[in-house]
Amino acid sequence: MNTDTASNILPERKAKPKWLRVKLPTGKKYTELRGLVDKYKLNTICTSGSCPNMGECWGEGTATFMILGNVCTRSCGFCGVKTGRPETVDWDEPEKVARSIKIMGIKHAVLTSVDRDDLKDMGSIMWAETVKAVRRMNPETTMETLIPDFQGIEQHVDRIINVAPEVVSHNIETVKRLTREVRIQAKYERSLGVLKYLKNQGQRRTKSGIMLGLGEEREEVIQTMKDLRNVNVDVVTIGQYLQPSKKHLPVKQFIMPDQFTEYKNIGLELGFRHVESSALVRSSYKAQKHIN
Repeated sequence: MNTDTASNILPERKAKPKWLRVKLPTGKKYTELRGLVDKYKLNTICTSGSCPNMGECWGEGTATFMILGNVCTRSCGFCGVKTGRPETVDWDEPEKVARSIKIMGIKHAVLTSVDRDDLKDMGSIMWAETVKAVRRMNPETTMETLIPDFQGIEQHVDRIINVAPEVVSHNIETVKRLTREVRIQAKYERSLGVLKYLKNQGQRRTKSGIMLGLGEEREEVIQTMKDLRNVNVDVVTIGQYLQPSKKHLPVKQFIMPDQFTEYKNIGLELGFRHVESSALVRSSYKAQKHIN
């Protein structure tokens, strides 16, 4: 291991370090939204994924919704979403998501999805219809779309560009060397290609995210940030990987807070407009601030 890295990484251990301990969400806004979610059985990634930042994000009027079901056609080693044969597409889903956002009074909505490699359009039509439905029912709500790679097929990416969400995000997830192990069916260069294409076609704000703790080296993280800046990505999020279950890839390092701070400073020096970098950062953390 690189000596620059070793001093900033703790050895693997069962107990999480203290900076990964999460306070229970509180606050009037959180309580109100939690009540609405339970009452109307609304589906958010915030609740189903037990996001550590749920209270903070909900307090600021931001929530994340997943479309196209909850079964993914890919089997990434880091992801807790079920892999298998997805259910039939629910064409009422755009209206359901839009209605959920309206009921919750969400100011900024993040939309994401499972990969749907089983569909001819990779789910891109449903993506576009959902954005249009949200905008129609919630004209004041801004949006971020956290999209899959659509296998790099430009006509599918075009459907996202054409509905013009304020932010389009696609996560690179890990460094190039570890991509085959961590993402299996995905490709590092293909993800960069999608992000480059978005920008070249006029998407104003693009974003990507990286997980740490899977065995990457410091220089590899920095190179990944450089690669993202080379395709003009505006915003990057950097957080600690946490193992969803024993079946998933193990955590190889718990990254020290000082290292996250260093990565943030490096990212800003590279020219990113926003860098969110700390252990509990997730893709949609402080998403509403990434618009302007």
